[in-house]
Amino acid sequence: MARVVGIDLGTTYTVMSVFENGRSTVIPNAEGQHLTPSVVAFLGDGKRLVGQLAKRQAVANPERTVFSIKRRMGRQSYLHQDALDGPGDGRIVWQIKRRMGSDYRVRIDGREYTPEEISAMILQKVKADGEADLGEKIEQAVITVPAYFNDSQRQATKDAGIIAGLDVIRIVNEPTAASLTYGLDREEGVHIVLVWDLGGGTFDVSILEIGEGVWDVKAVNGNTWLGGDDWDERICQHLADEFQKEHGVDLRADPAIRQRLKEAAEKAKIDLSEAETASIRIPFIDAGRHAPKHLETTLTRATFEELTEDLLQKMVGPTKQALADARLKPRDIDRVVLVGGATRMPAVQDLIRKLMDKEPYKDVDPDEAVGIGAGIQAGILTGQVRNVVLIDVTPLSLGVETMGGIFTKIIERNTPVPTSMGRIFTTAKDNQASVDIHVLQGEREMAMHNMSLDKFRLTDIPLAPRGEPQIEVAFEIDVDGIVHVTAEDLHTENRRKIRIGSKFSGLPQEEMDRMVKEAQAHAEEDKKQREETEMNIAADSMIAAAEHLLDEAGAEVDISLVEEVERGILEIRAALASGDSQEIKSRTEALKKPAEKLSREIKRIKR
Repeated sequence: MARVVGIDLGTTYTVMSVFENGRSTVIPNAEGQHLTPSVVAFLGDGKRLVGQLAKRQAVANPERTVFSIKRRMGRQSYLHQDALDGPGDGRIVWQIKRRMGSDYRVRIDGREYTPEEISAMILQKVKADGEADLGEKIEQAVITVPAYFNDSQRQATKDAGIIAGLDVIRIVNEPTAASLTYGLDREEGVHIVLVWDLGGGTFDVSILEIGEGVWDVKAVNGNTWLGGDDWDERICQHLADEFQKEHGVDLRADPAIRQRLKEAAEKAKIDLSEAETASIRIPFIDAGRHAPKHLETTLTRATFEELTEDLLQKMVGPTKQALADARLKPRDIDRVVLVGGATRMPAVQDLIRKLMDKEPYKDVDPDEAVGIGAGIQAGILTGQVRNVVLIDVTPLSLGVETMGGIFTKIIERNTPVPTSMGRIFTTAKDNQASVDIHVLQGEREMAMHNMSLDKFRLTDIPLAPRGEPQIEVAFEIDVDGIVHVTAEDLHTENRRKIRIGSKFSGLPQEEMDRMVKEAQAHAEEDKKQREETEMNIAADSMIAAAEHLLDEAGAEVDISLVEEVERGILEIRAALASGDSQEIKSRTEALKKPAEKLSREIKRIKR
């Protein structure tokens, strides 16, 4: 069997791995990094950047740079989890009938892109980098998704892989993949593990029974609109509020300034995982009437935790529900595993200690754990890893709408997959020649409160008194968690079968074909742009080096020199946004002199 890679398509970062020589290892990208930012930027001349280069130029090109697209996969633009969790009358929100697929579009320069298409660009980037590293074509992949992703979101992820030129042979839940990475099967006997996965955009909790080569998922729960992005946003709002109080200027009105706030917030969040305070300085944040203004402040960990306490509490409910579904108590859990970069926050670790009365296991990099686990799953599928069995579950109940608008469940949540179950129904009226099958996913008792996946009609039912016909509705969930539904008249064997997702994922086949061809065309174009990419990498490295010097610069350093370096960084970012190769090269060279001068000044002061 051809080599299969594992991919963690994350909200913030994407990781690719491969199983070889008895272990799963991360494949570095073209920049030599293990983590590829899940960011796509479009330049004025139609070119695009993906990954670190796209992230670096975001301040100068905010309206053409796309972050966190994973949060939009398989979703409707007008209804997502934060709407459900927010203020207002929940009954109004739930009255909106949710259909399959995402109607969200990214609109840039008059062109619309689907979330699947943007995600495919990220996958195409890591695919190309992986091929360069391995020296061979990559055609097949295992891709991870949050355990609480519904059918629509799983299908959207597979669609993204197809557009990127990948045969997605398996979709695997992220916490399950992470548990493979931690090698917990090496412990003797059977034990129960709780995996907490808090990434950039989603939160999952999974409970597994592991032992003797079997990974048996007992329960999953979570929130697909809760992640590190939300903690960053709270810092952004805090900084903007404080600046407005002091200067009367609302920084949120300018997209470029909002992006600078976002970058500063993310850095502060990371700093506060190691220190009690974080210094935040954003130069030239506002031009001002008489003189430019800088944002300079200090954020304490205590203030940060106060700002985000409600986000933290959103992790409690899913954890308790997963325990209840698995019919377990905290004392029954043998080990707690933390996954996702956001679990580095001390408040998150303190919360799991409080809930489970256990010290979390943190011996593997939480940013890479899921990606490495995807590689192990690829090794299982290719026969390189033997005597390992994964038994995963469906995260939400599936069923149909019956008379009176009742949601009748056919497959309960946390049922092991793959699985198939059916139930026999009948007609509600005399001489009824057809029945409408309304397929739903969720946990509420009434159909209107759950997610509508699809509707179809079974026709040509022989005329008969109501209650006499027998219509069997059967659900089949495959190993990827994708649903197939069959309705059959048992008297005539007249049947209709649909695959949920393929028709309603928002991507008609002709549109999928167009995107695949376009992705292939860009792959050829990317090869020709190697020289430009290397120039961009050099500019990116110059920015990183200069920012490192700014972090080291103390109060004794001449402020005019610091500001000259800061201005040079902004000029390189503007050049990157423009895509002008000569301008990028010129601005990169121009920053070298003041950066070298600043470096010498720092060394002199330290001596």
